[in-house]
Amino acid sequence: MSGVGIVGTGAISGQYLETLGKLGTVRVAAVADLDDDRARAAVAGLDGVAALSVDALLEDPAVDVVLNLTPPAGHAPIALAAVDAGKSVYTEKPLAATVADGRRVLAAGEATGVRVGGAPDTVLGTGVQTARHAIDAGLIGTPTAATATFLCPGHERWHPNPDFYYTAGGGPLLDMGPYYVTALVTLLGPVTSVLGAGSTARPSRTIGSGPRAGEVIPVEVLTHVTGVLTHASGALSTVTMSFDAVATRAEPIEVHGPEGSLVVPDPNRFDGDVRLRRLGGDGWEPLPVSAGYRVGGRGLGVAELMTAPSAGEARASGTLALHVLDVMESVLRSAAAGGGSVAVEAQAGRPSAVPLADEPGRDPSSLLG
Repeated sequence: MSGVGIVGTGAISGQYLETLGKLGTVRVAAVADLDDDRARAAVAGLDGVAALSVDALLEDPAVDVVLNLTPPAGHAPIALAAVDAGKSVYTEKPLAATVADGRRVLAAGEATGVRVGGAPDTVLGTGVQTARHAIDAGLIGTPTAATATFLCPGHERWHPNPDFYYTAGGGPLLDMGPYYVTALVTLLGPVTSVLGAGSTARPSRTIGSGPRAGEVIPVEVLTHVTGVLTHASGALSTVTMSFDAVATRAEPIEVHGPEGSLVVPDPNRFDGDVRLRRLGGDGWEPLPVSAGYRVGGRGLGVAELMTAPSAGEARASGTLALHVLDVMESVLRSAAAGGGSVAVEAQAGRPSAVPLADEPGRDPSSLLG
């Protein structure tokens, strides 16, 4: 059983702790945070889990893999320190603040022989995987197009420390885009080129909750981004990510082909209904759950990274995370240049499908594509 050391005990850490506590192939050995009190609070009531400094966690022999939950600016530094300490590393999305930093992390992992993975692992759940199964079964014919939509007013309304959402490495595309782009690559395969456009509606934001409520913070990134992704398969995806809207009635993801259309559930969740509209059909029909891990929750990717026969066979791999980061960075680069086509250089294969299974590593067939 692999020991997990968590660096960063912010809001998302609770979800990882809950899931990792349920899995049979990994266990949380230690946590660390720049705020010692917060680290101790995170492990209160958890038997055998130590609250350590970051340096002590990286040196702890009980830690086999570092789960990096720091803000985006800390993703590459912590990942590189983990690799240097001989630990495998799994990083929250995005893999790094820049593609250049992401390449450094992957190169270091390869040179050291440790495993590198990256979020999101939501695509391993039954929602996206059931949609993937329907596509692979030919229910919509050869996919021709997809749309991915996330619109909201901005995270400063609920997050007590939202600064990083509006600085380099943040923004709606780099924050929420990894869920949607990773799902699109899982469904349709890798992206070869992109077009992008974007805007910034306001130069500042006002924090709406917590002890800093009312504080004004600057906005340094695009807060509304649209991209057109050309997949190697020939399919075209349109992605819209925004912190400048109130609400939308658009489905999170739709995939279209000549024989039908699919509604794919929220890729920020592990489950949800997949609906199919067949050519000539009377309406939308829900599809039965047919693929994916039934135990849904953040942490599945960590377990699969450590139980896969090799790092390359883990679906939430660093290679895939770097490809997704390059897709998003290329969209932003295209937007900054006025919308011209930009090639995506960091390539990855389409991850193998997840058969219907309980969790990674528990069923010998669960890692077969």
